[in-house]
Amino acid sequence: MTHITASPALRVPPAPPAEAAAFFGSLLAFRTDVSDVRASLESGEPGFVLVDSRGIAAWRQGHVPGAVHLPTADIPSRAADLLDPAVPVVTYCWGPGCDGAVRAALALARLGHRVKEMIGGIEYWIREGFPVETPAGTERRGADPLTAPVDSPTCAC
Repeated sequence: MTHITASPALRVPPAPPAEAAAFFGSLLAFRTDVSDVRASLESGEPGFVLVDSRGIAAWRQGHVPGAVHLPTADIPSRAADLLDPAVPVVTYCWGPGCDGAVRAALALARLGHRVKEMIGGIEYWIREGFPVETPAGTERRGADPLTAPVDSPTCAC
């Protein structure tokens, strides 16, 4: 076994491969990204319901087309009327600096729903150049070259 002391990134060594596989596999069981959500929605049969967990002002400012508006605070009282427990749910909020989608996912899981978080939230949805519904109609910005390829529909990662 090689011991590396010079690298700050490896001061704590990587986990053994089996532990790493279990950890990263579990992350993918709980999260998905905006590109995969968009591809799924565009297929016409995504296999899940997309839930915007932000408040009404944020929803009106812009949301993912086809999303269901269900603010986190309303989940206990409204989820049964809006969501089928047999259909998986993907939640989103503002972005990486907000844990609203995680709180919403927790609330839904406690009600018996299978749920994932869309990492990046509406921020990365917009930064990747995907459409947003607003009171004025559907809007779309160009992809941010720091977060998405400008000449390709996916990052191919």
